[in-house]
Amino acid sequence: MAIKIVRLGSSRQDREGLRIGTVRHPPRGVRKEDYTAKNIYDVWFPNLSPSEAVLKEFLATDDEKSWKTFKRKFLAEMKEPGASKDLDLLAALSHHTNLSVGCYCEDESRCHRSLLKELLLKRGAEVE
Repeated sequence: MAIKIVRLGSSRQDREGLRIGTVRHPPRGVRKEDYTAKNIYDVWFPNLSPSEAVLKEFLATDDEKSWKTFKRKFLAEMKEPGASKDLDLLAALSHHTNLSVGCYCEDESRCHRSLLKELLLKRGAEVE
């Protein structure tokens, strides 16, 4: 059992389990009933996405300084009680079932999903 970190919209992998979309907004132009069939996500879970303000600030730039600022602000948001409990839940579930967590970003190294992976590992999650 484990959590996989994925790009939403990519082909599903073996033993990926439930695909959780940790994004601020659902995809535009796609009917809600088509999300699963188009490999976007099975469940929308914006609780673990960056806030609108942090996301908007980061998307306006693409340099190393902005990434560090984004990372600091997003990690602070994930320390909030609600997000922290959600991360604890996913970490615990990873020992009992397969699931995946994802975002739309092409480059995982510049995406909050890479930070979610770190946070889940720190909580003892099984992560592939």
